[in-house]
Amino acid sequence: MSLPSASYTAAVSGAGLGLRRSLLGSLEHTTPEDIQFLEVAPENWINLGGRLGKKIRSYTERFPFVCHGLSLSIGSPAPLNTELLRAIKTFMQVHGIRYYSEHLSYCSDDGQLYDLLPIPFTEEAVNYVADRILQAQDILGQRIALENSSYYCAPQQEMSESEFINAVIKKSDCALLLDVNNIYVNSVNHGYDPYEFLASLPGERTAYIHIAGHYHEAEDLRVDTHGTAVIDPVWNLLERTYSIFGVKPTLLERDFNIPPLAELMAELECIKRCQKQAVLP
Repeated sequence: MSLPSASYTAAVSGAGLGLRRSLLGSLEHTTPEDIQFLEVAPENWINLGGRLGKKIRSYTERFPFVCHGLSLSIGSPAPLNTELLRAIKTFMQVHGIRYYSEHLSYCSDDGQLYDLLPIPFTEEAVNYVADRILQAQDILGQRIALENSSYYCAPQQEMSESEFINAVIKKSDCALLLDVNNIYVNSVNHGYDPYEFLASLPGERTAYIHIAGHYHEAEDLRVDTHGTAVIDPVWNLLERTYSIFGVKPTLLERDFNIPPLAELMAELECIKRCQKQAVLP
């Protein structure tokens, strides 16, 4: 299926926030002026009825939404989960959700592994993953974005992480979900320059951006947790991203240790401030 180049964009703008069930109450009185878009993991909401079903509907009727999948497992040796993709397509249609992204990793084989594991950086894996992305895009009827994932080992590595990401995106004609925190985490754990890595990515294919906090395990080890505030080196990397690739929709991820709403809104204001500064003459 041929997809128009304009659909590299996620069709949202500004600063967004990952919607977690624990936030459903505290976000009730926010508006799209406060939060320009929201993101959900579709697996957590598909076929959900009752009180929670009505609650998510009340949000999708008020805010622009994107989906960020958790379990498609695009690099898995197991067959692609086409049933899940069809359920996601229906969920997106029902709620008017504008875009879908996933992780460039895998999390299943004979069963769910409940962790994101690295795909080998090999030519064979490029071809395998790209074919599965093309199949997913065909089922969904739209281009999807794949996120540069954090990883802690690189099995069977034949090419660099950047070469692998570029090759997969080019071969599948998909978009990039650019996670600046993952760049920083990987740069510490694998000893490379995050700014050089950033510049090597296909920024023109960026659908939107993720930013988050992480755990400082040791001087040479960071763990991607989404459980703390964003630190200055990651904010600096976001600013550089805008300066190289232009301002892109940017979403704050916070999965646990969720602070009071005022603290989340303060981080969203940091995103908005970076975006405004990037477009000043």
